[in-house]
Amino acid sequence: MGARGSNLIAILVLIAAGSVIVGEALSPQYYWQSCPRVQEIVRDEVRKKINETVVTIPATLRMFFHDALVTGSDASVIIASPNNDAEKDSSDNLSLAGDGFDTVIRAKKAVEAACPGVVSCADILAMATRDVVALSGGPNYTVELGRYDGMVSQSGLVDGNLPLPSFNLDDLISMFAKHNLDMVDMIALSGAHTVGFSHCTRFTNRLYNYNGQSGQIDPTLDSKYANQLQGACPTNVGPTIAVNMDPFTPITFDNVYYTNLVNGFGLFSSDAVLFTDTRSRSTVQQFAANQSAFFDAFVSAMGKLGRLDVKTSANGEIRRDCTTFNQH
Repeated sequence: MGARGSNLIAILVLIAAGSVIVGEALSPQYYWQSCPRVQEIVRDEVRKKINETVVTIPATLRMFFHDALVTGSDASVIIASPNNDAEKDSSDNLSLAGDGFDTVIRAKKAVEAACPGVVSCADILAMATRDVVALSGGPNYTVELGRYDGMVSQSGLVDGNLPLPSFNLDDLISMFAKHNLDMVDMIALSGAHTVGFSHCTRFTNRLYNYNGQSGQIDPTLDSKYANQLQGACPTNVGPTIAVNMDPFTPITFDNVYYTNLVNGFGLFSSDAVLFTDTRSRSTVQQFAANQSAFFDAFVSAMGKLGRLDVKTSANGEIRRDCTTFNQH
């Protein structure tokens, strides 16, 4: 049966959108026999990478989101195409930091040395994402394993499948609902903006041209914060300048993102609307007041995200190199 086949295989019946899918079930114990030290190996590599640069934290987390929301949790976003037409080449993915890719590639190399041909890049990405969250102060949750790597990666598949900084609440709810993620899931996943940074070009319309009115500042922004952002992002700013998503604890995974929203420090319109819209305000207030409630909701939502369109041996593979498909 091979290394993967030596694992306990269970039949999982998923009923979603009226369809029945039969596949190999995910399990936290998937590699207990075939690669028992895999989680330790991945975490060691993630820790080393974070010690080199804290950008590893948001870069890995964001890459997991961008992977799962497009063709499912299958590491297709890591594929490098010689024709520049893979998922990572989409305009929405060009800003993904290279440190996220490097984290998974390095972890894969270390895992291959111990258990060649056994562990998928998709599972390594899921574990590495959990690890950057835990190592930056967030919850240390259990990761389900047993994904195969996707065999399709096309830039055109990205369009319309990732949330934009300009989204209102209806846009956000609709996009996440496509994946059976509810509003609380969406608000909890938005909390990933508690770490990382954004390029100025993603939000300067709120500083200089709000609602298409020249010189107008978004009135939902705290005035002092808006002035600070204008100082960091002048009107002629280039695409390389970036600011922290959370101006107070930018490398700590905590609930400060939500207190920022309450106080007018949400960087994107899609952040600010979570508090300004009365439908989502109470959840933001709950997470701002109770970090444990946020962590619990985040872990639940990440579990759902990690189950999106999981590939099996029938439609996936175990890549030898995360950046390229195996040659069949």
